Amino acid sequence: MAAAPVWSVDPRTGKQREQVAVEASAQEVDAAVRAAHAARDALADRSVRAAFLRTAADELKAAESTLVEVADAETALGPVRLTGELTRTSYQLRASADIVDEGEFLGVVVNHPDDTATPPIPDLRRYKVPLGVVAVYSASNFPFAFSVPGGDTASALAAGCPVVVKAHPDHPALSELVAKVLRRAADRHGLPDGVLGLVHGFEAGVELIRHPLVAAAGFTGSVRGGRALFDAAAARAVPIPFHGELGSLNPVVVTEAAATERAEAIGAGLAGSMTLGVGQFCVKPGLVLVPTGAAGDGLVKSLTDAVSDTDAGVLLDHRMRDNFVAGVAERAALPDVDSPVTPGSGGEHTVAAGFLTVPAGRLAAQGEHDLLLEECFGPVTVVARYEDESEVRGVLSRLPGNLTATVQLSAEETAGQGRGAEILAELTPLAGRVLVNGWPTGVAVAAAQQHGGPYPATTSTSTSVGGTAIERWLRPVAYQNTPEALLPAELRDGNPLGLPRRFNGALER
Repeated sequence: MAAAPVWSVDPRTGKQREQVAVEASAQEVDAAVRAAHAARDALADRSVRAAFLRTAADELKAAESTLVEVADAETALGPVRLTGELTRTSYQLRASADIVDEGEFLGVVVNHPDDTATPPIPDLRRYKVPLGVVAVYSASNFPFAFSVPGGDTASALAAGCPVVVKAHPDHPALSELVAKVLRRAADRHGLPDGVLGLVHGFEAGVELIRHPLVAAAGFTGSVRGGRALFDAAAARAVPIPFHGELGSLNPVVVTEAAATERAEAIGAGLAGSMTLGVGQFCVKPGLVLVPTGAAGDGLVKSLTDAVSDTDAGVLLDHRMRDNFVAGVAERAALPDVDSPVTPGSGGEHTVAAGFLTVPAGRLAAQGEHDLLLEECFGPVTVVARYEDESEVRGVLSRLPGNLTATVQLSAEETAGQGRGAEILAELTPLAGRVLVNGWPTGVAVAAAQQHGGPYPATTSTSTSVGGTAIERWLRPVAYQNTPEALLPAELRDGNPLGLPRRFNGALER
């Protein structure tokens, strides 16, 4: 049977643009993984892979106009947004290169023998080594930053792990172009094409997670798809780490004092955050707890005005559009749910932004309104109106894990008066990133970033953004009583590579 074609589709019209490739067979997946496995030694030199990452960043920026044009044709995200995302992606590659050069990620620890300790300590030297081939599953909503050249790929390559990417069907042409750019950068440093493999097709993704030479996987997508791959990773004869970002509601709590103080600003800020990128951000605020009464009413009015002025937009594909229209209709039909601005179809190829309101008490107990506690991908949020603090606590107690949680406080509350600290304590167990008086859309690439949270936000405790994302693709090894001549250079007494390390209990830099 002939392999199924892979088409590039214009989401603005639903029409096919061009055939990009064909879905990879099991044999082709095997060849890509084996080529990646054979490329491991080529990535062993830290200086080479740091240079490769910087060249990749430069090559992406050099090809910006072509890449952005193709990305826009396949995603309808717009040149401004996509240019910014490509800049962010290039920065992320360079930041990963800086981490490689610095070497702290290796976690070097040296202990000389100590016979006076109980029990005695032998000569021990510990550092981290790359896991091996990493499978990366591209995201639909970030065709650069969470796809072929994204954070999973950048951090895996920085760790010394070759990558095989399963392209997302929403932007296959872009995926092919970016893969060529990265391979061109690899070739400039004598690295084989196998350091970056690319496959298309659902079955190829399944074959990839099952391949015995794949050592770990990174995924960004739906709960259903991510959980299936997570289970497959665990069911292997040799289970592997699976770092998946699956779904997040990203709750927001607005205190009564904050609503009284700045209802209009909060409503406008919420509208901007929930409609950003046509509501297709993984950190979109999907549930907002707002007090009843005049202050909360003012916030809802501000939100209504701002969302009403939002133009209809195009989602990444028509399947997502159909799911959004059906999802918001099902939610709007629930008892006591109102639609101050009705979300749904904005036309044959577009969706209209909107929001729903519901009494918070409806969410505090298990029942038919549980659907409102599930992520709805697109430009919609749920505003839950609460009577008192007990209802806030009741709703928060029912939430699953999230990428983010936000609280909007008044000036007095941020100064330590009122329940500010108490609310932060209630939100912290729910999310990997907790915000005060901000909005969660926008994830900075920084050393202190945490983009990951309790399940189902992610399947691990790691981050997929920021400096520590590299830790996902490493494992520690300790050498005991090993002669100096046989030790890796990173672990020798004289520290010939000048690495940050802990030497006999003292931190050296």
